[in-house]
Amino acid sequence: LFMENARKGSIVSRANSIGSTSASSVPNTDDEDSDYHQEPYKESYKDRRRRAHTQAEQKRRDAIKKGYDDLQAIVPTCEQQDFSIGSQKLSKAIVLQKTIDYIQFLHKEKKKQEEEVSTLRKDVMALKIMKVNYEQIVKAHQDNPNEGKDQVSDEVKFNVFQGIMDSLFQSFNASISVTSFQELSACVFSWIEEHCKPQTLRDVVIGVLHQVKSQLY
Repeated sequence: LFMENARKGSIVSRANSIGSTSASSVPNTDDEDSDYHQEPYKESYKDRRRRAHTQAEQKRRDAIKKGYDDLQAIVPTCEQQDFSIGSQKLSKAIVLQKTIDYIQFLHKEKKKQEEEVSTLRKDVMALKIMKVNYEQIVKAHQDNPNEGKDQVSDEVKFNVFQGIMDSLFQSFNASISVTSFQELSACVFSWIEEHCKPQTLRDVVIGVLHQVKSQLY
């Protein structure tokens, strides 16, 4: 009986020892559940930040790419084939350089057009002055159609006209440059302002008349 009790006690002791060891080896389910619920939340937050950053970066790259595509569509020289690079796609540096060159070309063209417009405005002003002068001559002739009729011969009229034109041509030839149309237009206005003023023309006509008169008498 004593031996049987000792054997049972040994079995119970070993069972308790095994139970405590097993209990100590079992993981803490409460802590694991807590870590299990918290860890996915931390990872999803990082994923959201990473995804937002990736999307923002992609939008920035798309905007830059669209800008270069628009430049290539707007700038004519970007559409022309560049034989130096063959059929390769234009780099961003080449697109920018071609865009700068095209803008500089447009600035030069704009300046050239402004100069042409200024010249044309001067031409229009000169034509208006001539138109007013001719209208005054026509009106004076209409008011006195018979004034001086049959009093001056055609030869005398021609001599007067020739003398006036010769005098004007001398100043015209000395003042006008015909190297280009622009220079011609610019010189004509200065010549008109200086040599075609009413007082100047009056002096020229009087001088010619005196000369013709001396030839006739």
